[in-house]
Amino acid sequence: MKILFDQGTPVPLRRHLDDHEVATAAEMGWSQLTNGELLAAATEAGFEVFVTTDQNLRYQQNLKDRTIAVVVLMSASWPRIAQQTDRVVDAIKALGTGDYIEVEI
Repeated sequence: MKILFDQGTPVPLRRHLDDHEVATAAEMGWSQLTNGELLAAATEAGFEVFVTTDQNLRYQQNLKDRTIAVVVLMSASWPRIAQQTDRVVDAIKALGTGDYIEVEI
């Protein structure tokens, strides 16, 4: 699966997703894009999952017609996320096209 990390997503999480192709918005040169532009660019580039810590995303963007699945981590703290990596990995594995899920941390 091709996964894109948003700016606030802790990069060490990628080590737990080694079965997937993971890139960050910064690595893609998309640091300056707004959320709507970023989701559009990610979809066009073939990303299937967008992982973010932006808890307001669903209120700011119309996610209904998107094909990219969105995972919202309810914390940006790597020490907290590091203790819950199995939950994040399981959530990503369970995603379908265009799904939206929030992972409590």
